Amino acid sequence: MALNVSALSIRHPLPPIVLAAAMIVLGLISFSKLPVTRMPNVDAPVVSVLVTQFGAAPAELESQVTKRIEDAVSSVAGAHHITSLITDGISNTTIMFRLETDTDRAVNDVKDAVSRARPDLPRGIDEPIVQRVEIAGLPILTYAAIAPGKTPEQLSWFVQDVLVRGLQDVRGVGSVERVGSVDREIRVGLDPVRLEAVGLTPLDVSRQLRGSNVDLAGGRAEIGGSDQAIRTLAGAKTLADLSATKIGLPAGGEVRLDDLGLVADTIAEPRTFARFNGSPMVGVNILRAKGASDVAVAKAVAARVASIQAANPDVELKLIDTSVPQTVGNYDSALQTLYEGAALVVIVVFLFLRDLRATVVAAIALPLSIIPAFWIIDLLGFSLNIVSLLAVLLSTGIIIDDAIVEIENIVRHIQMGKSPYRAALDAADEIGLAVIAISLTIVVVFVPASFMPSIPGQFFKQFGITVSVLVLFSLLCARMITPMLAAYFLKPHRHGERPDGRIMTAYAGVVSWAVRHRFITVAIGLALFGASLAGARHLASGFLPVTDIARSLLAIELPPGSQLSDTEAVANAIASRIRARPEVVSVFIDGGRIPGGPVGVRNAAMMINFAPKSKRSISQQKLEQAISQDLASVPDIRYWFIDENGQRNVTFIVSGEDDATVSNVAAELATQMRRLPSVTNVSSGATLSRPELRIYPRQDLTVRLGVSTESLSETIRVATIGDVGPALAKFDAGDRIVPIRVLLDE
Repeated sequence: MALNVSALSIRHPLPPIVLAAAMIVLGLISFSKLPVTRMPNVDAPVVSVLVTQFGAAPAELESQVTKRIEDAVSSVAGAHHITSLITDGISNTTIMFRLETDTDRAVNDVKDAVSRARPDLPRGIDEPIVQRVEIAGLPILTYAAIAPGKTPEQLSWFVQDVLVRGLQDVRGVGSVERVGSVDREIRVGLDPVRLEAVGLTPLDVSRQLRGSNVDLAGGRAEIGGSDQAIRTLAGAKTLADLSATKIGLPAGGEVRLDDLGLVADTIAEPRTFARFNGSPMVGVNILRAKGASDVAVAKAVAARVASIQAANPDVELKLIDTSVPQTVGNYDSALQTLYEGAALVVIVVFLFLRDLRATVVAAIALPLSIIPAFWIIDLLGFSLNIVSLLAVLLSTGIIIDDAIVEIENIVRHIQMGKSPYRAALDAADEIGLAVIAISLTIVVVFVPASFMPSIPGQFFKQFGITVSVLVLFSLLCARMITPMLAAYFLKPHRHGERPDGRIMTAYAGVVSWAVRHRFITVAIGLALFGASLAGARHLASGFLPVTDIARSLLAIELPPGSQLSDTEAVANAIASRIRARPEVVSVFIDGGRIPGGPVGVRNAAMMINFAPKSKRSISQQKLEQAISQDLASVPDIRYWFIDENGQRNVTFIVSGEDDATVSNVAAELATQMRRLPSVTNVSSGATLSRPELRIYPRQDLTVRLGVSTESLSETIRVATIGDVGPALAKFDAGDRIVPIRVLLDE
């Protein structure tokens, strides 16, 4: 059937021409719409369960929440790996399912499992949040809002109310995170002496304030022949009204709120901070949605930021960090390499065929194979990334093979004295099975690589399928377009054998010798094969080659018990050291969290931007090693570099029944690994002892006084850090609802 396709194309040239034109148009349209990303979108079924409990210690969360969540989700069908990360007040359990598992079903199954375990969880926790984990990498853009005339609280509210709201609905934006911002809060600092005098606790004041200072719906009534809503309005309208709120006393009577302590309109205790080149800043991190294009999102966000800037001239919005130029650089470099490779292929074909018309016919196979492939890539949901573009580049020399075989055989028949029309018919019929065998051999090699299990298989999926699609389009072109063009475009030659040149004569001599000495030839082949295998053992191995993108992400962790001010001081000192290097352009600090890792006041992440590699003499890898050696002298910190997905190159998991044993083994393993010259940036994630103040209730007194351990704990929590978020009283400030935090004066 394949042989008839060539003959039909030669006898009826219009259908293949129309088909080729249609495929070119579809390919160009798809190419213009394809998202441009650095790495492929990995569709892995991963679900997370987030549980928060304000003020809870990791030890209580582990025993009361995390282990019960893990037990509940471990029986879900398809669950493969379960990992949990516990920090102050946060328990995050991540469940990775087998790749064949449907993600939506996995999310529903996990929700059902958590719902069944909910009665066994503490009452004081917030409702568990079960959500699908979208693996889309780190933020691609970071904007800073600069307004010297605004306070940090006013600037933070502008970022939240204007900038975040304005960017969330931009197409392709996955999420917008505030960085370095603060939140407004009404703080009631109670005087413990006055509280004791009137017989109240901070918990009593907080509960009374929450119950009385509120506006509520109260049903409806039919008045005057119409339905009217009933509302109960008791919320304070001003800070003075809030200060005058009456608080009931246990023994009867009342007292004003401001008689018990100071009522102030202030900001909540900061838990994060941000610095850019040493200066404080408030801004946003922008993460793209899965499947979106880095370049398209960056352009759309820039346009929206420009409109917000025009509407708010008193605030300057400045782009301070982005990974998009690296993605665009990879894309442009790949296209340039593709053009160069195609040109070299055409030149080589011309040198061997020594026929301009035959070279043009063979060269047409390149655009007719590459451009229509973008249509299939678009239909499959792929993107233009390192992997798919690498497949296109590697296929440049492969996809023209079929056309070269076809055109060379046609030229040979023309040199036998046949007309181009007859030569195309005979040569295509003669070489058809060989061309099909060449293409399908390549396909059966690359297609299985696209279905490898595990996460690496998700990356090779785009590689193998892209190569196979290109080869199949080249086969279609070679069997339809190439013979048809040769039949009508080539010119007849006079019959005669062209004498061999010096290169061909030398090649024929080598082949003749190899045939005569076949045992020596086989021995030489086996020796070269063995030498290749031996040499491969000395090559460095890894999932992806080391790249220099002029951008590194450094994670820092301080000891447990460190305050945000300690983290800020250490991060600023480290950033000053790094900025002193001439290769460093800027350093952005996102304090209070590590991408893909723990959240807490003792953590910080640094985005380090280097000068372009053409303007420095040292590679990014060497710079990271030098920075690591420099930070070795900083006491009491953990530090490590992570990639653009928030991951490390190699991670070992040490598990066991006893926490102390696991921590000791992990620490010893890290110590031994640091002694290896080929390993750097070793950091152990073993839990460190956290300083704490322990209260042991006297059972005889608590029973006699009727004080339960739970009420004692709640009273102490409210007295020191205030009540949990949903339990706080609220103040209606007109444009927003401000929480009212009641606690003892520091």
